[in-house]
Amino acid sequence: MIRFERVTKIYDDNTHGARELSLQVRPGEFVSIVGQSGTGKTTLAKLIIAEEKPTKGKIVIGGWDITNIKQSEIPVLRRQVGMIFQDYKLLPKKTVYENIAYALEVCGVQQSKIDSIVPQVLRVVSLEDKRDNFPDQLSGGQKQRVAIGRSLVHRPKILLADEPTGNLDTINAQEIIDLLLKINQLGTTVLLVTHNKEVVNRLRKRVITIDDGVIVSDQLAGKYVL
Repeated sequence: MIRFERVTKIYDDNTHGARELSLQVRPGEFVSIVGQSGTGKTTLAKLIIAEEKPTKGKIVIGGWDITNIKQSEIPVLRRQVGMIFQDYKLLPKKTVYENIAYALEVCGVQQSKIDSIVPQVLRVVSLEDKRDNFPDQLSGGQKQRVAIGRSLVHRPKILLADEPTGNLDTINAQEIIDLLLKINQLGTTVLLVTHNKEVVNRLRKRVITIDDGVIVSDQLAGKYVL
């Protein structure tokens, strides 16, 4: 469950990233958050992972009120909310296997557990045959699948994908969307933050449209109409 109750975010330069935002995302939903650049969709994503805190209002993630979350608690939140970005953020000197394993290593997970989890994740993202490759030996779509795999190692309840197809061609973009749908079907809530109309309109899932920090549309099986 994700719940925003009249959330406002005002930045230091007095610009608004969110204005009285209220929304609810149920467990297991697939929701696209859309809008043109600078309209507030990235602010919403940052609020969910506590990269930003609201100026006013209340944010609840999975029953946890994170409105005034402590800095020490943010890593715990981010193990519940997997994150994917446009630029992959892979470690160039580590293999596919090592990039995914690293997300567990930094949390002090025992090697035996890492050896159990990583092969499972590789199967989910269909990269078993690339486990020993380095990032520069992969296509853009494969790199993004590694990033998705890394985000899944803690079995998050929510997967937040911020412009995950932004650097990809149409075929690779569709493969990533198909993978996100597969992960959603396994029970994970997926939030797709994007401005890609073609991707959103093909999904036929719930679409929340944001403009100037305000929700201007919230449609089930909707389209990106801005």
